[in-house]
Amino acid sequence: MKNNFQKTMYACFAGYIVQAIVNNFVPLLFLTFEKSYHIPLSQITMLITFNFGIQLLVDLLSAGFVDRIGYRVSIVLAHVFSAAGLIGLVILPEILPNAFVGLLLAVVVYAIGGGLIEVLISPIVESCPSDNKEKAMSLLHSFYCWGHVAVVLFSTLFFKLCGIDHWKVMALIWAALPIINGLVFCKVPIASLIEEGETGMTLGELCRNKIFWILMLMMLCAGASEQAVSQWASTFAEKGLGVTKTIGDLAGPMAFAILMGSARAFYGKFGDKINLDQFMIGSSALCILSYLTISLSASPLIALIGCSICGLSVGIMWPGTFSKASASLRNGGTALFALLALAGDAGCSGGPTLVGFVSDIASENLKMGILAGVIFPVLLVVSILLLRTVRENRKD
Repeated sequence: MKNNFQKTMYACFAGYIVQAIVNNFVPLLFLTFEKSYHIPLSQITMLITFNFGIQLLVDLLSAGFVDRIGYRVSIVLAHVFSAAGLIGLVILPEILPNAFVGLLLAVVVYAIGGGLIEVLISPIVESCPSDNKEKAMSLLHSFYCWGHVAVVLFSTLFFKLCGIDHWKVMALIWAALPIINGLVFCKVPIASLIEEGETGMTLGELCRNKIFWILMLMMLCAGASEQAVSQWASTFAEKGLGVTKTIGDLAGPMAFAILMGSARAFYGKFGDKINLDQFMIGSSALCILSYLTISLSASPLIALIGCSICGLSVGIMWPGTFSKASASLRNGGTALFALLALAGDAGCSGGPTLVGFVSDIASENLKMGILAGVIFPVLLVVSILLLRTVRENRKD
């Protein structure tokens, strides 16, 4: 039975690589867009906000339609939208009078795909036969990181060899992956998330559950803690160190992604021997330290090292929260995963937006923006402790 779903797992791994492309390719081009299309930094920030904002909206709506049209149709559509949006980056800014509107429309289209992927991939993996769901979930989410690394590494090498002016070719190359993986999802087996004879929790039942709201806060903080640094890492490296774009991309977002993926792969390998609560609390404490290092260090190099350490610290936050949700609310169903994705994407949108907003107020000082973001890992620690207390009280 498990062997029958191995291809499904591989397709899910590739699905998170598609998600990484959707979220991390365009940030590599922020300064290019600024120079080529004469778009100010404040408008470029809107590309991040709209990406995660649309994903947030899709998360909210998907709880109502995914079960109706089925997981297979939904996940294939997710890949179609992802590919169409990446292709749109190439076409729309050239054919529309306003290049920024063209970029924004392309972001909206691939954000729909990204939102669906975020809602669907985790429950599809959760439904696959597995000896240890927590390890499988962490391993799955590590592929988002390896996808992030691949996006930065191959894009940077391409820009170095062919020139940044040919970024559109790279966008079309990345669009090939969701096309291929969408075809794979047309054929692989997909199991039901809810056992036969049972029904998933309704939206009302979830909203009346204290644990659900704690999990929602955890997801929001997990997304914000991760993306507040990740989305600005390349720009931070270029401006803070005064290095070239190539060095900035390699030293910033790629180092961040490698360490984040390593943390997830580590738990995916040894998770059955590690207490998840303790691992998440320790990671959150390290995240707080990294934020303070980035924002308060007088040395640009040490601040950049702080960015990398932040990647290591946030690795377990997102998959760990999903695992806690699956264990705490066993019949949560599609609605639970959709709403958790909603909270996570709200954090992914809110974290970078807060950093950009505070940075603008502080005369484009990214350090001050990142210092404001320390509130997210602090709240995550509080949420983990609160969840533990509520679960222990219910056992009593």
